[in-house]
Amino acid sequence: MESVNALQRAAQELLRDESAQLPGLQVLRSTRTTPIDAVVYHPVVCLILQGEKVVSSGTHSVTLSAGQALLVSHDLPVVSKITRASARQPYLALVLSLDMALVRSVGESIGDRLSSASASQVLSRHQIESNWCEPLMRYLEFRHDPLELELLGPAVMRELVFRLLVSPIGGMLRNRLHAGSHANRIAQAIAHLKREFRVRLTVADLAAVSNMSASSFHEHFKAATGTTPLQFQKDLRLIEARTQLAGGEGSVSQVAFDVGYESATQFSREYARKYGAPPSADLPRPHLDMSANPA
Repeated sequence: MESVNALQRAAQELLRDESAQLPGLQVLRSTRTTPIDAVVYHPVVCLILQGEKVVSSGTHSVTLSAGQALLVSHDLPVVSKITRASARQPYLALVLSLDMALVRSVGESIGDRLSSASASQVLSRHQIESNWCEPLMRYLEFRHDPLELELLGPAVMRELVFRLLVSPIGGMLRNRLHAGSHANRIAQAIAHLKREFRVRLTVADLAAVSNMSASSFHEHFKAATGTTPLQFQKDLRLIEARTQLAGGEGSVSQVAFDVGYESATQFSREYARKYGAPPSADLPRPHLDMSANPA
């Protein structure tokens, strides 16, 4: 698709222009495949321009190849890895953060003219559509003119959000905008989980936050996110723990208790199961001062 090729060229130019800054937009590039990484995705659309990536949340897994896009409608802990990349053909992606205030504003303007989508998931994949590329190309061009970026950028972002909302992968994002919808109630539960991930929570607690029965909440949460509410909480804890360990913020046991575990042994076991190595492997390596004279 020529529009995707044009975006690829524009993304490469943006990478070369170190002074360019486009709010909400990021270009990712890698010349090699990567091991599994665990992160929290916020509402975002990711356009794969070259290479391949796999993104998973629980039982939901999507493989994204060049020319495809991923839309994430809720905050979500995921595991991902780049599976196709080389020096000759690097992995290249455009990542656009979705401003939920803007999404709600566009949704209010649309009103009831679009129906909700059934059986939608938080991770949605689709081929990149040309009417997404056009506003993105215009937004990328604004890197040359800060005044255009300031005055015209918001209108272009509004157009792009509209295109995404009405697209085949916009269903869950549309559903989230309707007060009382399952998608909206799941978003409330996720917000509570993010605030209180260190606290012992039950499905009943989260169902009450969502104003749903425990059984209905559990069913709809897992169908949308691919994972259970308590596994979701565990993933949040382990992602935060890895960040703290890599930053040298404490010992393995200190970090375990800080993120909400009552047993350092259980923490180490679940950490190794998720990341394939014990938590001690992610502690900073001690720096050896080779300049000192030997005793």
